[in-house]
Amino acid sequence: MNYRTDKYGNKLSVLGFGCMRFPKNPDETEKLFDEALAAGINYFDTAYMYSGNEAALGRLLEKKGAREKVNVATKIPPFMCRNRADFDRIFGKQLDRLKTDYIDYYLIHMLNGPEQWRELCEAGAKEWIAEKKERGQIRQIGFSFHGEQGAFIKLIDAYDWEFCLIQYSYLDVNNQAGLKGLRHAASKGVPVFVMEPLRGGLLADKLPLEAEKIFKGVNPSASSASWALRWLWNHGEITLLLSGMKSAGQIRENAATADYAAENAFTERETDAVERVAAVFKASDRIPCTGCRYCMPCPAGVNIPECFSAYNDSRSFGKVSGIAQYIRNTGAMISKKGSAGSCVKCGKCSPRCPQGISVEAELKTVRKRMEPLWFRAGMPIVRRFTGGGRRKRGST
Repeated sequence: MNYRTDKYGNKLSVLGFGCMRFPKNPDETEKLFDEALAAGINYFDTAYMYSGNEAALGRLLEKKGAREKVNVATKIPPFMCRNRADFDRIFGKQLDRLKTDYIDYYLIHMLNGPEQWRELCEAGAKEWIAEKKERGQIRQIGFSFHGEQGAFIKLIDAYDWEFCLIQYSYLDVNNQAGLKGLRHAASKGVPVFVMEPLRGGLLADKLPLEAEKIFKGVNPSASSASWALRWLWNHGEITLLLSGMKSAGQIRENAATADYAAENAFTERETDAVERVAAVFKASDRIPCTGCRYCMPCPAGVNIPECFSAYNDSRSFGKVSGIAQYIRNTGAMISKKGSAGSCVKCGKCSPRCPQGISVEAELKTVRKRMEPLWFRAGMPIVRRFTGGGRRKRGST
């Protein structure tokens, strides 16, 4: 495992573990945790809003006696903080869940603009942070970001942040904080951590065939995931990236890539290949969903992430394959409850989306493409749509 240093010279594994997608089965989660430790990963990221997640990590830290061996990052939801009593209540619950008396890297969750930061300051955030840091309960303070580039730059300049967490990949050079934001943070001495490096698996096993051919033409043995991760580690401004790994195989593959990935290691040919792949994605009319599930649960029962995933696959692998996935993953073989056509346009999902997707509008797009007339009429499902599916893909 390669390591890079934070603002104070502490060594962090360049590959961090994003715990948001922990399995629900505790035994499976424990196996992943053990595999991550064995690979040299020493940074684990969770959040107050990830249901059951902090408690699951806390149990593992206690059971394995690993608290002093790893760095724990978690996040506080700003919309729940109206005064210092709210900060204390949430923070206390987080310490209990994580079975610890301090947090190494504490983030304000989805702090997306200077106005939101001003409101938190009016609620006493600066004084509260200073108090917790003085007591040693918070080692470093930062924020996670899903807003627009100008707002990110203003946030970086608004406070003496010790790190920040942004979404970044080769599809995000001009999206959210973007390359300009990444470089601005680095110029101010703020370490940058990266989330969604594989865009929820999109850049691992869901590449359009044309994009796969581009990568294979340069390096036939390299996986799509390794391309995406190496491209990020090629940036010296990035301290670490988080991957929500769901299997031991994914951990081993990503850790193996981390063993040799380095700053400024990309050749001109490799850089050109990534730019060409990004152009293929841009031209493929896809919905930029990462599967984070912040939009869920849907009051009408629509399985929004699976609707978008099937739609995107239909653009990459063909309509027949996409509709087969849509039928299976939305439960349409037994009910239309999870399908896009069940949307009642309540408006609760779009404000929650970190990607800024107009969810209701895109569900309409999904319905138009993925629900043929026979589907809408409730006719028997054609066997060819239920027995087939996408061809087998590589690991993430």
